[in-house]
Amino acid sequence: MFSIPKKVVYDESGKPVEVILPWEVFQEIEEILGLDLDEEVREVLREARRDREAGNAEAYIPLEEI
Repeated sequence: MFSIPKKVVYDESGKPVEVILPWEVFQEIEEILGLDLDEEVREVLREARRDREAGNAEAYIPLEEI
């Protein structure tokens, strides 16, 4: 786990309304969440998940072959 350096912006009543993050931290969060992937890659990952959940071992390459 990592800490997130941030600045919190509050409204007049003291309620937090925005958070400002350093750009590098924002990019790291995007990568961790997979938000930086295009739709084609996301679909491939969804297909792999379906294969795994269905127990379709033929959809995978054994580690020895990589």
